Amino acid sequence: MSRTKGGSTLKIHLAVDAFGLPVRVLVTQGTDADCTQAGRLIEGLSADSLLADKGYDTVAILAQAAALGRVAVIPPKKNRVVQRAYDEALYKLGHRVENAFLHLKRWRGIATPYAKNSKSFLAAVQNRRLALWLKIS
Repeated sequence: MSRTKGGSTLKIHLAVDAFGLPVRVLVTQGTDADCTQAGRLIEGLSADSLLADKGYDTVAILAQAAALGRVAVIPPKKNRVVQRAYDEALYKLGHRVENAFLHLKRWRGIATPYAKNSKSFLAAVQNRRLALWLKIS
């Protein structure tokens, strides 16, 4: 956990499948940037495309996606000199990631992390992920 003026913070990073079910979960300090964890999230997963928001628009992530043979569907940041094209229709399916976060945050143990260490928090996320999977399947 990282300490800020607001107290201890954690950040959840999720990789979800085509149905919006979490397949990989990482918990980091709240001050870590999202793009620093993308490599760990997508490594070893089988997929045709990589959907992510603008926070993941980095050269390293785009290169890793290309090296893994995935089409990167990431809108370019406004400060890019050359704006890349991306599949806007496919990007609309990104709401499934947001829905996965929504289902996790509905659980009070995750929305307000009472666990004071990252291992307990990650265990709570994993338990909730299993409960979601059992409910949907």
